[in-house]
Amino acid sequence: MPDTTDHTFVTRFRIPRRMWDAYGTAAERRGVDRSADLVDHVRDFIRTHGNEQELAELDAAEQELAERRARKGGRPKKEATS
Repeated sequence: MPDTTDHTFVTRFRIPRRMWDAYGTAAERRGVDRSADLVDHVRDFIRTHGNEQELAELDAAEQELAERRARKGGRPKKEATS
């Protein structure tokens, strides 16, 4: 079983290519990384709609991110993704 504590989980989801591309150009124009924007959206959604367990999971995930960033020298540089 792979070590899940060393890497951020990668997931796939379905979205029309045109929508993804439009999101990319709009995000780039705003100076926003799509991945970071999606993580921010998920974080905000959980804070707004999450129950006690989901909020606890969010807190644990935030701690995991903080620890990972500390090991790797801070938050990754913001770059546009394709």
